[in-house]
Amino acid sequence: MREALAALEILGIVDVRPGSGTYLRGAASELLPQTLRWGLLIGQKSTVELLELRSGLEIYVARLAAARASASELRAIAGSLERMRSGIDNLRAFARADLDFHNALAEAASNDTLVDLLHVVRSLLQVYADRAVHDETEASIALGEHEAVYQAIVSADEDAAASAMATHMTTASRRLASEAT
Repeated sequence: MREALAALEILGIVDVRPGSGTYLRGAASELLPQTLRWGLLIGQKSTVELLELRSGLEIYVARLAAARASASELRAIAGSLERMRSGIDNLRAFARADLDFHNALAEAASNDTLVDLLHVVRSLLQVYADRAVHDETEASIALGEHEAVYQAIVSADEDAAASAMATHMTTASRRLASEAT
């Protein structure tokens, strides 16, 4: 038990105060991604597996969003797409709009557990995701893939939404994996 607490203290999860007790250093929802982020430092295999997990989750989110998206959720998704279009020459703004697009899709899926899982996986991959789109050409490709997902969701075509997201996740995962190596 003592060794486990020492390891948790090294990872920054707990604060051991002699004579007082052991205390969490933050909320569990903040600590889990932080702790798992350390696991990414172990090697590329973890990153590849996280990319595979993210792909599966995002594809399912697109399918659910096509079936469940409300008019206001569709507007939020469209707004993110518009910000991606206008930020294509500003890669930082583009990346933020890209994240907003995926978050809006997750909200439209109406599955809180799925949203939480995606949040953890995305936060673990964030160190790579922030730098994954290197130029306007890659941004244009990503934009086209997002537009295909959006069109399928607007059409309420679950299969097309899942397929379009699978295409996007293939290219996005390839970019993220190249950042990790």
